[in-house]
Amino acid sequence: MDSKRQAQVGELIKRNFAPVFQEHGIYIYGQGFVSVTSVKVTPDLAQAKVYLSVFNVADRDEALRKINNHTHVLKQALAARIKNQMRRIPQIHFYFDETIEEMYRVDALFKEIKTMYPPSVQEEE
Repeated sequence: MDSKRQAQVGELIKRNFAPVFQEHGIYIYGQGFVSVTSVKVTPDLAQAKVYLSVFNVADRDEALRKINNHTHVLKQALAARIKNQMRRIPQIHFYFDETIEEMYRVDALFKEIKTMYPPSVQEEE
């Protein structure tokens, strides 16, 4: 369970990373669209796990690799935006948010089950 301060810092980072990716993203990973879905901050506020959804990119792994290679540039841009709200900017780590892919996988499983076991027709008496 995150503390109130962890949640506040996570939300601050999440809100301010969106414009950073819009400004710097085209130079890093091209024409793709990256959105920050959630941010988890450690209790000491020293590290932040940033979960990303990547769309309209041919190779998601390559896009994440490029983002990780440019972490320093992205962190500097974030620091410029939130320097008045935080003393120390946490160390940033980027990860894929697998929630959407998991949702599609579960939906496909439900459709498969529905085709395997069609609803039975009840006879009216």
